[in-house]
Amino acid sequence: MKAFITVLQVIAALGLIATVLLQSGRSAGISGAIAGGAEQLFGKKKGLDDLLSRISAIAAIAFLLLSLLLSLL
Repeated sequence: MKAFITVLQVIAALGLIATVLLQSGRSAGISGAIAGGAEQLFGKKKGLDDLLSRISAIAAIAFLLLSLLLSLL
């Protein structure tokens, strides 16, 4: 049980790292290079940054909850 939760926490951590790194900063890094195709795919109102922001929030919440659960175990 503890090993399964640890694996889930590692997956949440990697997902959080990946989504934060893909979000565009002030210089519009990697995310800015692929934003043109993402605007066509997801619509102009919701871009890739909005999607990545939602995914990173979900991954952060999952990481927090799994960390608390592991500390209780």
